[in-house]
Amino acid sequence: MPTPDFIRTLRATAGHHLLWMPGVSAVVRDDEGRVLLGRRADTGEWSIIGGIPEPGEQPAAALVREVHEETAVECVPERVLLVEALQRVTYPNGDVCQFMDICFVARAVGGEARVNDDESLEVGWFPVDALPGMEEFAVRRIKLAAAGGPTWFEGLGDV
Repeated sequence: MPTPDFIRTLRATAGHHLLWMPGVSAVVRDDEGRVLLGRRADTGEWSIIGGIPEPGEQPAAALVREVHEETAVECVPERVLLVEALQRVTYPNGDVCQFMDICFVARAVGGEARVNDDESLEVGWFPVDALPGMEEFAVRRIKLAAAGGPTWFEGLGDV
């Protein structure tokens, strides 16, 4: 994922030190119940769609923007699925980040899934019972979305 300009500005003074960052992701489903996935250009792995909100941008609006930018699919967020602080990540250049991910369940309402920027190698719709191999981050969110239920707040267990 390309580094947003506001992060480059922060890095100019923060160096490689830890940045605590907001992140959004979504389990986007179509009318057939399939899940929208993108094969990431940076890791080569399939995952749900996500990204970083711009300063002042609301999380749901950021998610709608990211899904469209990456896949050309228009979506409507239906609910918050999960709020979770992710593990720290150290990038090859030495930058350290930790993301607070707000994951949504969203419904596709238009557009045709395709690679729409340089963040994805492939984009496609997959039945929940025929998902490609992917990281646990995405698998867990897809399973939680399929199970339904209330928003999951990591660290609180069953509340």
